[in-house]
Amino acid sequence: QVQLVESGGGLVQAGGSLRLSCAAPGRTFSRYAMGWFRQAPGKEREFVAGISWSGDTTYYADSVKGRFTISRDNAKNTVHVQMNSLKPEDTAVYYCAATQGEVATMRFYQDYWGQGTQVTVSS
Repeated sequence: QVQLVESGGGLVQAGGSLRLSCAAPGRTFSRYAMGWFRQAPGKEREFVAGISWSGDTTYYADSVKGRFTISRDNAKNTVHVQMNSLKPEDTAVYYCAATQGEVATMRFYQDYWGQGTQVTVSS
């Protein structure tokens, strides 16, 4: 079992920025591709961004390309997503996920989830 702990959510005005972090304490973090998903009220959970175990390959949902950047620090067992130019439609609970599979298919297959952190963007 991999425990994932998210942090960094909050309330921000449209156009602002937030940086979410996900930690996997005590685990061999570098074995996993990592990703971020989000779920807005009344909507299904959707893929936001993914990063390979090495950090060399990243994927983004079209809705966040150019605004969000995913990164990881395997030495610190953390993955981050820097969210810039936030829009009200980015409001959601954001979840960190890990998979032992490939980052290319992470939007379809995940092995572990965090508990989520709320991001609210006001207009």
